[in-house]
Amino acid sequence: MRNFLADRITDLGTFVRVNVASIGHAAKMFVVMLGRSSILFKRFRLVADQIFFLGNYSFVIIAVSGLFVGFVLGLQGYYTLNKYGSEQALGLLVALSLTRELGPVVTALLFAGRAGTSLTAEIGLMKAGEQLSAMEMMAVDPITRVLVPRLWGGIIAMPLLAAIFSALGIVGGYLVGVVLIGVDSGAFWSQMQGGVDVIKDIGNGVVKSVVFGIAVTFIALYQGYESKATPEGVSLATTRTVVISSLTVLALDFLLTAVMFST
Repeated sequence: MRNFLADRITDLGTFVRVNVASIGHAAKMFVVMLGRSSILFKRFRLVADQIFFLGNYSFVIIAVSGLFVGFVLGLQGYYTLNKYGSEQALGLLVALSLTRELGPVVTALLFAGRAGTSLTAEIGLMKAGEQLSAMEMMAVDPITRVLVPRLWGGIIAMPLLAAIFSALGIVGGYLVGVVLIGVDSGAFWSQMQGGVDVIKDIGNGVVKSVVFGIAVTFIALYQGYESKATPEGVSLATTRTVVISSLTVLALDFLLTAVMFST
C-alpha cells in the first residue's frame, strides 16, 4: 500500500513538473515571437498573405454559422420575450448576445477547428519534411520567417471574422424576427441602437476576439512547431490544438467576462 501511494505521488509530481516545464517553454517561445515581430513592419506582405489565407480559410463556415446562430437567437429570443410582452426588444437581445459573447467565442472555436488545425498541420509537415531545419542551415530564422507572420495574421484575422459573424447573426435575427414573425422593424433597430454601447459592448467584444486570436493562433503554431516529425506526431498535435484551444477560449471568456462586465 505504501509503495502504491509513493508511486502515485511520484506520477503526480512528474505530471506537474512536465506540464509546468511545457508552459514555461511555451511562454518563452511567445516572448521570443513578440520580440521578433519587427517583420510586421519590414515585410508586411508576409503578414497580409497570412491574413488572407486564414480569413479565406474560415470565412464560409463562420459566415454561415453566424447567419444560422442569428436565426436561432431570433426564434428563441422571440419566444422568451413574448411571454413578457417585450418582443420589441428582440433586436437588443440578438445584438448583445452576439457582440458580447457568441460572436467572439463561437468564432474562436470555429477558427481553432478550421484555421488552427491547418496551421498546426502545415508547421508540423514542414518540420517532418525538414524544411525548418533547411532554413536554419541557410541562416534563415524559421520563427521569424514562418511563425511570426502567421501569429500576426491570426491576431488580425480573428476580430474581422468575429465582426462578420456578429453582423450576419444580426441579419439572421432580423430575417426571422421581422420578416418571418412580424416584429416591428423600427422597434427592432431602435432598441438595438439605444441599448448597445459602442465601448462597453462592441469594444469589449473586440478585445475578447483579439485575446482569443492570440491564444488560438499561438497554440496552433506551438503545437505544430513542437510536434514529433512523424505522421502520428502531426496528427496528435492537430488534435491537441483543437482541444487545448477550445478549453483555453472558454476559460479566457469566463475571466474576461468577469473583469469586463462586473461593474
